[in-house]
Amino acid sequence: MLRLTNVQLPLDHPEADLQAAILSRLQIPAEQMLGYTVFRRGYDARKRSAINLVYTIDVNVQDESVVLARLQGAPNITVSPDTSYKYVAKAPAALPLRPVVIGFGPCGIFAALILAQMGFRPIILERGKVVRERTKDTWGLWRKRELHPESNVQFGEGGAGTFSDGKLHSQIKDPKHYGRKVLTEFVQAHAPEEILFVSKPHIGTFRLVKMVEAMRETIESLGGEFRFEAKVTDIEIDKGQVRGVVLESGERIATEHVVLAVGHSARDTFQMLYDRGVYIEAKPFSIGFRAEHPQSLIDRARFGKFAGHPLLGAADYKLVHHARNGRSVYSFCMCPGGTVVAATSEPERVVTNGMSQYSRNERNANSGIVVGITPEDYPGHPLAGIDFQRELESRAYVLGGRNYNAPGQLIGDFIAGKPSTEFGTVQPSYKPGVTLTDLGPSLPDYAIEAMREAFPAFDRQIRGYAMRDAVLTGVETRTSSPIRIKRQENFQSMNTVGLFPAGEGAGYAGGILSAGVDGIKVAEAVALSIMGNTDVRGGGHAGELMY
Repeated sequence: MLRLTNVQLPLDHPEADLQAAILSRLQIPAEQMLGYTVFRRGYDARKRSAINLVYTIDVNVQDESVVLARLQGAPNITVSPDTSYKYVAKAPAALPLRPVVIGFGPCGIFAALILAQMGFRPIILERGKVVRERTKDTWGLWRKRELHPESNVQFGEGGAGTFSDGKLHSQIKDPKHYGRKVLTEFVQAHAPEEILFVSKPHIGTFRLVKMVEAMRETIESLGGEFRFEAKVTDIEIDKGQVRGVVLESGERIATEHVVLAVGHSARDTFQMLYDRGVYIEAKPFSIGFRAEHPQSLIDRARFGKFAGHPLLGAADYKLVHHARNGRSVYSFCMCPGGTVVAATSEPERVVTNGMSQYSRNERNANSGIVVGITPEDYPGHPLAGIDFQRELESRAYVLGGRNYNAPGQLIGDFIAGKPSTEFGTVQPSYKPGVTLTDLGPSLPDYAIEAMREAFPAFDRQIRGYAMRDAVLTGVETRTSSPIRIKRQENFQSMNTVGLFPAGEGAGYAGGILSAGVDGIKVAEAVALSIMGNTDVRGGGHAGELMY
């Protein structure tokens, strides 16, 4: 097939215009085209008065080689790449020790799924509950102020990604098209088929719940074994080699291959690994607040007269400002038509995050507005970033009233440096509630200074962004893992054979899609290691094991 890129048509073009554009680009008559598939559909909204749809199309034509030769050198016409997934190994009939996957968030899901599809029958250990019970516990904090430390937004089947916008786009380099495998498996698990072709696919929490259950059932049907409420408290390491894992119940599971996909909030697990001598280093992350605006304001600013168009949906945004004090302030995990949610996993701490349903039809848009920080801001041992997060989350708990309310402030008052006393037109969505105050004491001075400078700058990009009664809710501290469990090219820990740090918690992903892709890569590495081949770079003996 031939791939055509950057095929642009007006937003409301007739369906026939797409076929006409393909024929024109290829310079062929209609009878020579055998069919086409939309691989990607995005939009160009740089001119709000003339928004265009932008297509990538795979076309099947007669005499493809002749057409391609005639158009050689023409821009935006290539041979369609092969995006099908190819397994790197097949498990032997007798497998003395099964691989163990710790954590069943996006990374753990795909690590377990790929291992199961290759026949390795992984054992999956998840400290939290199955997704539907976990959902009830999460609502317990939002509605009743009852925190379940092992069952919440961070812990449980589906991972932190379950309570999010379900965004499925990423900027990672993906030459092997692993992202396509992720999307395809999601569709197999009843995600909407549009995620395969829209430029910024998303799913939403309610649909994610059903998908996670379906993927668990698939893994079980392939021989995978699940243990929920099975917290790993120790990893046995003998002379630098993993020998087994120990659960809080006291049970020991012998294994020599452990995928560590625990997410960015498994702080006790990080401490255990550090105590066992696993190599860990501090890494940068970001801190800030959640900003809420009327979604209608964002729609008008981005789409003008086309606001509300069904093909565009609720508008998102991406903002960045480089402050005079050297800090970068940027939008993070923007959730159109969503809500701000309580995301703590530890008692007497407040953490915020954003979430949207598939419809994205809530009144407010919300986004993290965060400031980048580095280990120089929290010097000390490799886990010092965790201590720093905890300090800020505890401050937020106190400022919110010590009852899991989040501290909040109107943007106008925040810029002016004065406490807020009453809400305006924007009502915050965070549950159990928001206590108006002065957010100044909640973060370091350099972060507050940079954000106060950033909001007027953002207003020049999105008119109305610095509106006086838009709401800030604090604090956002779990933007990414504060540590990296460094690994080698074979995806194993720098100093622990058989330990495969993976996903967001280990510092190698940021979001559902990239975490899923990392899970696939690590599963391949585990399979090749079990088969006695640790070359996962596409050379060596890997080809002999592919099927």
